[in-house]
Amino acid sequence: MKILVAISNVPDTTTKIQFTDGDTKFNGQGVTYVINPYDEWYALVRALELKEANLAEKVTLIHVGLADSEATIRKGLSLGADDAVRINTDGPDAFFVAEQIANYAKANSYELVLVGKETINYNGSSVGAIIAGLLDQPFVSLATKLEVAGNKITAEHEIDGGAQVVECDLPLVISCAKGMAEQRIPNMRGIMAARTKPLQVVEASNNNSLTTIKSYALNPGRTTCKMISEDNVDELVSLLHTEAKVI
Repeated sequence: MKILVAISNVPDTTTKIQFTDGDTKFNGQGVTYVINPYDEWYALVRALELKEANLAEKVTLIHVGLADSEATIRKGLSLGADDAVRINTDGPDAFFVAEQIANYAKANSYELVLVGKETINYNGSSVGAIIAGLLDQPFVSLATKLEVAGNKITAEHEIDGGAQVVECDLPLVISCAKGMAEQRIPNMRGIMAARTKPLQVVEASNNNSLTTIKSYALNPGRTTCKMISEDNVDELVSLLHTEAKVI
């Protein structure tokens, strides 16, 4: 079984968010980028565990991005992935990114595609489902456990009020959530080996983006809290009508 793990290049969580060009672009100047934690800690590490258990023969990273993201890709290789692919384009939206990954997975016959449940910059949680749809394969979302036996997988994922266990035949796509695996730290041997591992660069297969960004806006942050006594229902109802905002 060959596993393809999609990784995103995201700003470190300590980054001070700023926008440029009339709030239409993210200002990446001076920003430290990292592998999206959900991709790294859960999707990638679980793929590596399956390989170490001789249940997978190869783990490949795939990233849609420009050359300045290669340090992030090398970090993934240092954890133990065999090789990596960078689709040489700056993905404008989730559909475009998912289509690039799906096209590569289909052309190279990957049986299992793993993604993190979402990215910490956009929190869209849609790429995995779109990949599965484009490949016409089953999709398990928010998986917290994954086991492989021959051509079948058993996965557990969260649902309202509990968890559900599902069985699927390969090939399929899974988005990975907390519980799937534990974070790893690359050792010196892995860091040195990552420098020479194959990193293939391919051009985008098309330009089928479906959305454009009109503008960004910063979160307004926390506001003051009004305390209403439990016996003052009329005031509470009035404030809900006049001041409450749905976000």
